[in-house]
Amino acid sequence: MNQGRDVDYWINVGEKMLADRQRRIHRAKKWKFDTIAVHGLYDYSQALEQNSASIMEPVYLSTAQAYHDSAEMEAGLSYQMPNWCYSRIANPSNYFLEETTALLESYGTDLEASCLSTASGMSAIRTATDPFLVKDDSLPPMNIVSSAKIYGGTFQQFSIRRFQEQGIEVRWVTDPTNHDEWSSKINEGTRFVYGEFPSNPSVSIFDIEEVAKLAHDHEIPLIVDSTCASPALTRPLEFGADIAIQSATKVISTNGTSIVGLLTAKKDIMSKVGCDEMREDFATWVKLWPFRDNGPALHPMAAILTLNDMRTLRSRLDQMSQTAMAVSEYLENHIKVDRVYYPGLKSYPNHDLAKKYMKLVDSDRNMYSFMILAEIKEDREGDSTNTLKFYDDLQMIWRATDLGRVKTVATPCAISTHQQQGEEGRALAGISSNAVRISVGMENVDDIIEDLDQAFDAI
Repeated sequence: MNQGRDVDYWINVGEKMLADRQRRIHRAKKWKFDTIAVHGLYDYSQALEQNSASIMEPVYLSTAQAYHDSAEMEAGLSYQMPNWCYSRIANPSNYFLEETTALLESYGTDLEASCLSTASGMSAIRTATDPFLVKDDSLPPMNIVSSAKIYGGTFQQFSIRRFQEQGIEVRWVTDPTNHDEWSSKINEGTRFVYGEFPSNPSVSIFDIEEVAKLAHDHEIPLIVDSTCASPALTRPLEFGADIAIQSATKVISTNGTSIVGLLTAKKDIMSKVGCDEMREDFATWVKLWPFRDNGPALHPMAAILTLNDMRTLRSRLDQMSQTAMAVSEYLENHIKVDRVYYPGLKSYPNHDLAKKYMKLVDSDRNMYSFMILAEIKEDREGDSTNTLKFYDDLQMIWRATDLGRVKTVATPCAISTHQQQGEEGRALAGISSNAVRISVGMENVDDIIEDLDQAFDAI
């Protein structure tokens, strides 16, 4: 039945598939952000030819792909034609999410980018950084340069897994807005530079363009976790970053159904190590090689649930940001609050820098996302009595460690997200014992403020 079909035949089929994909990318690049988020690359041709005419991207729950013959299998598994073969490596549902994310992260630019989805934000960070930490005797001993104002889990991954267990030096930048501090930490042994924009939970930011230039002067990549901005507000690749990380568990998948990580890399990144193929298309290379071997694969159901939430990302960030602005102003004026950190406040130390980088896509409006850090007034320094009284009396706002939800969530950081890194680590990250992170959701702003107000009565 398949007589005459050899490997070259299937390679030719693969070339046609790639050409069709480029056609769809070229078309999508002309669309606005919301249209890309709704449609991605999925169109009539995929629906009619591959998916029983379904207008929505289907969930492929199968673990493996079947092949027409041995020649197609050989071409596919030698990566000479597009295929997905096995869900540990790839899956059509995951492709739908990855293709859409790559378009959103590179939106408004001429950049080409590719994306890899993973089973969590932490696995996305590990997957993004592993390839730069390989042995190379021609280079000095390796080190990582990272902002200290990062998520507690990331701090642990770098300080415990990388430094204590692997002996890779981590050089912490305590003030990420200080250009000279970044510059003083980077040397010939630095393999990558890392930062969060804005950071979780201290909402600290840094000048992405300037730090990217520093990294590139040393021929190394800048990796930016922009989970708390999302591509609806800030797209690090546009400003020179090489790789953007999203814990899509958060505001991208705002309904709270899935744990998801996204790694998006522009083409032709900077790196002192690795092969040419890695630099040319980092996310695809990672998918085909180390990701395949390490196996941090995302479940396809989670991919589609996340994709469905992503379709309304811009409108949600608009509402959540407006509500967070009002809540932050309320907190700043409250007698029982010492200090509020929110990029939209004029009192925020780097408000002008936030205005440069945080803007609702396809608008001329600055928006500053959903996360607020409030320090509750205590009777003495280092105490948390009032903080926990306030926290324990919240009624509508959820007491949890989650963020980016449609529901407002509050978290006392010192005993939760940053507990394991200890006092020294919290001091590096700027996390005090009276700090409460508030992730503003989609409720009416009056109801959020009313619940905060009644909780302050407990103090």
